[in-house]
Amino acid sequence: MTPDYTNGKGNNSKTTNSSASSLLSWYASDPRLADLFEILKPETFREGSLPRIHLGGLVGSSAALVAAAVFNHIPVVHLLVLADKESAVYFSNDLENLLGESEQGFHKKRVLLYPTSYKRPYEVEKTDNSNVLMRTEVLKRISTRAKDALVITYPEALSEKVVTKKYLEKATMKLKKGETVDLDFMYDLLDEYGFDRVDFVAEPGQIALRGGIIDVFSYTNDNPYRIEFSGDVVDSIRSFDPASQLSVDRLDHITIVPNVQNRELQEKRESLLEFMPKESVLWLFDTSMTIDRLELEFLKAEKAFSNLAGTIDHLEPKELFIGKEEFQRQITGFPTIEFGKHPMFKVSFHLGFSMSPQPSFNKNFDMLLANLTENSNQQIRNVILADSPKQVERIYAIIDDLIKNRAIEEELDYAIINLSLHEGFVDRDLKLACYTDHQIFERYHKFHLTESFSGKQAITLKELYDLKPGDYVTHIDHGVGRYDGLEKINNNGKWQEAIRIIYSHDDLLYVSIHSLHRISKYSGKEGYVPSLDRLGSNAWNKLKAKTKARVKDIAKDLIKLYAERRAADGFGFTPDTYLQHELEASFIYEDTPDQVKSTLDVKRDMEASHPMDRLVCGDVGFGKTEIAIRAAFKAVTDSKQVALL
Repeated sequence: MTPDYTNGKGNNSKTTNSSASSLLSWYASDPRLADLFEILKPETFREGSLPRIHLGGLVGSSAALVAAAVFNHIPVVHLLVLADKESAVYFSNDLENLLGESEQGFHKKRVLLYPTSYKRPYEVEKTDNSNVLMRTEVLKRISTRAKDALVITYPEALSEKVVTKKYLEKATMKLKKGETVDLDFMYDLLDEYGFDRVDFVAEPGQIALRGGIIDVFSYTNDNPYRIEFSGDVVDSIRSFDPASQLSVDRLDHITIVPNVQNRELQEKRESLLEFMPKESVLWLFDTSMTIDRLELEFLKAEKAFSNLAGTIDHLEPKELFIGKEEFQRQITGFPTIEFGKHPMFKVSFHLGFSMSPQPSFNKNFDMLLANLTENSNQQIRNVILADSPKQVERIYAIIDDLIKNRAIEEELDYAIINLSLHEGFVDRDLKLACYTDHQIFERYHKFHLTESFSGKQAITLKELYDLKPGDYVTHIDHGVGRYDGLEKINNNGKWQEAIRIIYSHDDLLYVSIHSLHRISKYSGKEGYVPSLDRLGSNAWNKLKAKTKARVKDIAKDLIKLYAERRAADGFGFTPDTYLQHELEASFIYEDTPDQVKSTLDVKRDMEASHPMDRLVCGDVGFGKTEIAIRAAFKAVTDSKQVALL
């Protein structure tokens, strides 16, 4: 069975992400994996004969393709232990892209990254809440809901023990709409579980109480929950964006879990291997190296604990971290797949692959073209993987132009897929050459971590936390006032948090936290003290009207200027050539969405028949120079001079 690829000769049609599933299906039907599927069939787990399998010769991202194919055929919990965090994240990204999960929210994925809980292990400090959220979600998924998951981890993360299933179940609060719950009891229980009381929740482990509403940020969801009570009955449950305070989803039931990684918990702990279901498969990238790393981490823990006498004296390193003897004993309880050069233990089944790494082309497309032609002559299918649709277009344009310019008559069999994998490879058995565009152009391949709460904190909330009584703020309807802190007020029988603003003549305005978008911090000339507006007066409205009129006058002048410029004749540059495509494809970093838009706007202006007038603005390091180089190169290829000041 072969994937449904598009022949690339003289053909600029693009292959969509469906080709990723075709590529995956090719490995799923690979005769070499048929024996592996048979060995790992469900009966294996029930019979108790646990095989140890070695996969040799896998190169680059082919290991992720094989793992994804095995997972699709055997949908149980697969724990994959990579060499280090970077390798684990790249492997996780490959699996997400192959299985089409890169756009899903973390709690909906089957591919789950299991990181360390601390920024700097073995130091008594605040945990990294984003990492703890991911770890806790993995524990919940493999213990209750999902029995099919790909969990990617690395020795440092695996070395940290976790709470037992029994404690996790005990510490999990389940809540559903219509249920009768004592509001005060729930609030006190969450407080007992270690949730911090705050005015506004912004990260996991926080709760806020306002009248009959509890906001709580659990460690198993990437958005906090807002639970509204009618008496003692749960009236509604919503997840919401902490930045805007707006609802995201309406929910019928939720689970709330505290920080189960807290070292101060005097609970029995076990390794992640003990936590996993019995019907699981363990993958080890390099068993001997993993064991050595675990031993090194354990020695670090012992040394750190010896320097922290009395701080956590109720615990010992062996209670919090796994040692190599414990690890070696526990891995015998699972079917194990070792993939690497040399297996550490005696194997019951060996599967060898005939593969080699992607050749180095040094950004030379003539060398690439010669290699693709040679592969075609040997009946090897060429597949180029591009990280973005724009990159697909560029590579098609470059290859097509080269074929025409070199007058190549040979049939060139190739396809370009919008699929991001970390490293290319050549599989001689399947006669497949799978190349990545970032390796062809020596571009930096950036890995992507799942977006979490830390990446989308509210600017308005941050500003509110930074505000001090006496700071000046501007309300869109009432003008400039002085911030005077937060206050709980009774609104129609319900207590709620509000922002207190003082105006001229000591007038007071209370603004609900749900209207934060109507307030901004006052910005003006440094050192200038603004005068306070008066509530109810027309001065603020007059100022807004005067400002609008002035803006209209400026707009009229600009429109007149632009009309004159549009009527003038200018030089229209020709559309992009393959040289332009080759230059742009060679940049080592992937374009940001703003760079893509700015580049297209600049080129559209340059190709128009009237003079160009465009200013590109951006912070330092955001890629303005790359846009300027592209515009300069476009001008030079049309025999024009460029001045760079």
